[in-house]
Amino acid sequence: QVQLVESGGGLVQAGGSLRLSCVASGRTFSIYAMGWFRQAPGKEREFVAAISYSGGSTLYADSVKGRFTISRDNAKNTVYLQMNSLKPEDTAVYYCAERARAYFDPSYTANAYNYWGQGTQVTVSS
Repeated sequence: QVQLVESGGGLVQAGGSLRLSCVASGRTFSIYAMGWFRQAPGKEREFVAAISYSGGSTLYADSVKGRFTISRDNAKNTVYLQMNSLKPEDTAVYYCAERARAYFDPSYTANAYNYWGQGTQVTVSS
């Protein structure tokens, strides 16, 4: 059974940084693309970033491009989201997700991912 466990969220002032981690278990991590999504109160879940199974290809939402960096360590079954220059509008619960199909490219759409973590809260104060 696949499990994804996020960590690293917290409270930070605007302009600050956080690094989120997501540890995966239950199947071969290195052959699945991974994604990060977020959901703010009263809003729909939205795409943040995604990375290919090899780490060679990444996607970003326009709202985070240049500020956030997604990476992965396949030896540690872990995907990361480095968040810099945080803004109050980045406040949300952040979820990692594992792509349903092996060797498929990373995707912007939530439906492409069939395993999700429990989420970690990120709060950015102004």
